[in-house]
Order: sequence, then C-alpha cells, then structure tokens
Amino acid sequence: MPDKKKNSFTYPLTKEQATSLLLLFAERGYKRRTGVPYTVASVEGPRCIINVYTSGKCVIQGRGAEDFVLFTLEPEILKHAALGYEDVWDATTGVPHLGSDESGKGDFFGPLVACAAYADKELAGKMRDIGVKDCKQLTDITCLAIASRLETLLGNGCFKRVMVGVRRYNQLYAKMHSVNRILAWIHAQCIAELFITRPDVQLAVADQFGDETLIATALKSALKKRGLENRAYKLDQHHKAESDIAVAAASILARATFLRAIAKMSATYDLEIPKGATNVRDTGVELVTKHGPQALLDCCKCHFRTTDQVLETCGLKRDVLGPDGAAVSQLYADKKTS
Repeated sequence: MPDKKKNSFTYPLTKEQATSLLLLFAERGYKRRTGVPYTVASVEGPRCIINVYTSGKCVIQGRGAEDFVLFTLEPEILKHAALGYEDVWDATTGVPHLGSDESGKGDFFGPLVACAAYADKELAGKMRDIGVKDCKQLTDITCLAIASRLETLLGNGCFKRVMVGVRRYNQLYAKMHSVNRILAWIHAQCIAELFITRPDVQLAVADQFGDETLIATALKSALKKRGLENRAYKLDQHHKAESDIAVAAASILARATFLRAIAKMSATYDLEIPKGATNVRDTGVELVTKHGPQALLDCCKCHFRTTDQVLETCGLKRDVLGPDGAAVSQLYADKKTS
C-alpha cells in the first residue's frame, strides 16, 4: 500500500518567491483568510490552507497540502523538485519500459503536450550520458539542446508525442471541464502509439496526477480503438515518476515541444509570450488590444481566472469568447458562487 500523504509542510521563501506566490493566489482566485497573526497572506487553496508569514516562511496544511507542493509550489514558485525524491521508485532499472510525462499544464499561454519515451538498459546509459534528468532540473536552453539529441537517439520508433493546440484545448475543456481528463487522454494516446512501435514492451510508467484510474481507463479505450484490447501490459503511476529515466526523457521531449510552440506563438503575434501562470496578465491585455479577444482562444487556456482579469481590463466580458471560452476551472467557479 502507498504511504499516507503528509498534510503539513514548511518552506522558507525568498522575497521574489513570496511575491510570485502572492501573485499566484490573486490570479487563481484563492479565497483570502483574515485575522491570521503574523502573516502577509493566508488563503484557502485546493483542499489546504496556505499561510505566508512575515518571517518569510510558507506553511501549507490540509489534505491537499502535498499535491499543492508537488504540482504548484515546487514547479512554479521554488523552481525545483525535491518532495518525494528521497524515496524514489526505482523498480524499472534495466527493464525495457515506456515512460510518459507532460508539459504546459500550469501555463496560461501555450498548448498542452504529452510524450512517451522508451528506455532499456543500453538506451538508459546513453540518456544519462547526454544529461537526461527531470526537465524541471534543467534550464530551457539545456532542455532544448538535450531534446534535439534525444530525438536523434530515439528516432520516431522509440518516442511518441501529442500536442493539443490551444484552440483544441479550450474546446476539450468546454466539454470535459477537467484538466486531468484531458491529460489522461493525451497520455493514453502517446502510450498506445508507442506500444504499437514497441510490441515487445509490457510496462508503462507515468507520473500520477488526480485519480489514477483516469489514465488506466483512457489507455484501455485508446488500445481498443487500435485493435489492441488484448495486449498484455502493466501501467504503473507514481508521484515523482520523473526519477525514472524514461519518464525524465519524456519530460524533456514534452517540454521542448512546448517551448518551441511558445516561441512560434511569440513570432506569430509579435509578442514576448511568457511561460507559467504568474505575471502574464499584461501580455494577455496586449494580445487582446492588438489582435482582439478571439486571440485568447488560440493562445490562452481560457478556464484560468486570468482570462476574466484580462477581459475586464479591456472592458470586455467572457461571453465575447463564445462557447469554447465559457468554461472556468471548478475551483474558480466555486469561489465565484460562494
């Protein structure tokens, strides 16, 4: 059985990190709590309470504390991954297997990308030689350089990726109302496609997010559509799966694809498109000013609260986006109706 999740964490923040976290609270609509002594901010996060103290310490408590640290605080504020790596899962050493990961989930601008990569003992050694590790531990320039070498090393037969363009992403979100369901679907497509080119492999490893049945169900459907419903395989999902070399390779390939898409978007719209979800509002306003509100549907994940902030600054309301831009994240919707 998996270990019980921790429900309390404390992190020291620099002034820059604290400022970024406060901006994140505002842009994602976290409900503020008042009367908490010695804090500069106290908010209700997703199934957790987050306190930022005048001393610079950040304390996260509640059932959702570990998920907030794993999926928001580390990748978006601290810019490094540590939680969970002291006890990494290492059962795939030397075993031929697939690993899948994604990029773009927490970014306001840009697409959502997933990738699956194959590794065996020989490839794993070569991957380490070229510097493969979890992309969150790499600069963007290094990630792009390693991705180019990985693409040559693996060829088309040993990795598959799926990019959901922003317009398509907004359409899917309007139907599914769940980022995790979209993620599960694209992970499943990548794994199923790589199972076709690597019929000898029976193990796939993926980073766990949300309900672990999501990828499992989506993968069964994806294999059935490809006539592979009787294929034998095992799907393992784990937090910090990027400690596995195949998942780390997939993370780099997915991230590089996302970065290239952002660069192309910047050139198309003659704007410096930022990554992440903080400090993005001004660019959104400039985008609407230059190209009209419909450009948001092609550039931004419109269920983010930031979309409303951009539109309000421009004197507009969400209904100008039509049905594809009508849906908002459930957390934000709950805050609006509370």
